[in-house]
Amino acid sequence: MADPKGFLTTPRQLCDRRPVEERKQDWNEVYIPGGLLPIISKQAGRCMDCGIPFCHNGCPLGNLIPEWNDYAYREDWTAASERLHATNNFPEFTGRLCPAPCESACVLGINQDAVTIKNVEVTIIDKAWDSGDVTPQPPERLSGKTVAVIGSGPAGLAAAQQLTRAGHTVAVYERADRIGGLLRYGIPEFKMEKRHINRRIEQMRAEGTKFRTGVQIGTDLLGDKLKKRYDAVVIAAGATQARDLPVPGRELGGIHQAMEYLPLANKVQEGDFVAPPITAAGKHVVVIGGGDTGADCVGTAHRQGAASVTQLEIMPRPTEDRPDNQPWPTMPMTYKVTSAHEEGGERVYAVNTMKFEGDEDGNVQSLHLVEVAFQDGKFVQQPGTERTIPAQLVTLAMGFTGTDQKNGLIDQLGLALDARGNIARDQQYATNVNGVFVAGDAGRGQSLIVWAIAEGRSAASAVDRFLTGHSTLHAPVRPTDRPLTV
Repeated sequence: MADPKGFLTTPRQLCDRRPVEERKQDWNEVYIPGGLLPIISKQAGRCMDCGIPFCHNGCPLGNLIPEWNDYAYREDWTAASERLHATNNFPEFTGRLCPAPCESACVLGINQDAVTIKNVEVTIIDKAWDSGDVTPQPPERLSGKTVAVIGSGPAGLAAAQQLTRAGHTVAVYERADRIGGLLRYGIPEFKMEKRHINRRIEQMRAEGTKFRTGVQIGTDLLGDKLKKRYDAVVIAAGATQARDLPVPGRELGGIHQAMEYLPLANKVQEGDFVAPPITAAGKHVVVIGGGDTGADCVGTAHRQGAASVTQLEIMPRPTEDRPDNQPWPTMPMTYKVTSAHEEGGERVYAVNTMKFEGDEDGNVQSLHLVEVAFQDGKFVQQPGTERTIPAQLVTLAMGFTGTDQKNGLIDQLGLALDARGNIARDQQYATNVNGVFVAGDAGRGQSLIVWAIAEGRSAASAVDRFLTGHSTLHAPVRPTDRPLTV
């Protein structure tokens, strides 16, 4: 144990965010640079080094949390980085973007505030980059085997890095113009600056991973040709089929899926546009969907100068305390105030959209909503609660329904799907087609970044065994939260 009395003497302390009015004027990350360093050693000292560390179970990667907490407390950043990278290829991503199910499972959290595991993690990796502890790890020898990875999000990048380090020749195919998947074009800059992706890509290039951008597998390169060209294929293309809202007026201009809106803001930061083709500037913005993607739309709209921002959620407002039916160590659904919500706007719960109305030019101008209650397994409209709110830009952030089936890849390879529209796979991440594997959201459905990295590592281990008959790659050893079945 780092500090035997740390959990008794040190209160939980998070990194301070920059003032709202300051950060709304730029796209830099919302936290005060270097704000964690003065406090993080003591925060790591709150870890009790439990006999049974439930944080391991809460983390899909099985991160060695008590070990790197101990090193962080002692300020042995090199050793902390080694322990952190033992289970996680990209802790700078998870340390910024993961909702931290490890903290929900922290034993200290039973009757106190949990350890700030996520803040310790991001401090360790940022120190590692600053001190030069993160270096390329090219393989000692090549296996002569080739692997194609489709998709460059966290699952695809994790699989590619692991397989490259195992000695295989790996090419990552990405249909967008830059590597990173939703990390690049879904996560706003204020949540994670893209320099973090860029330096990992350079590390991976130095290790030997090849990257092919602007290639749509199934169209630009047919699936059967890809399979003939490579000894194994890993599909990590995500779950990009967005859930739609089929109500009257949906065809009006100004109504967009979140993943039509958010990438354009990121492209401005990349220098592709001076101003985004879809902007919230001067408009009354309505975000439909109360999750993290919806919050990303809220924060983006604030920075673009929206006249107002309203976020709608069909579910009732969560409680601030852990619900009785979601006991420790599960990850509870509680009320969260993200950095975007701190910046303004209104959050409206237990409402459903009835229709949109537009102007004479066919652009949306208002949204009709009604309050709902969940009764007998369905949402029931409450009479007399209808109202209209202004809406000149509407973003739909209601989740995803499965992987993309329109590009032809699934049909070309003859892949089976499960009942949820995901690519079916077995316990070894193998599809029904020999030599084709699937990892991340494409196989499990919309999920967390930490699950994507965990599945990328696990799939890489399975591919390595398929190619060589054995594998030395570390993969998370833990049950999944739903069966993997073909």
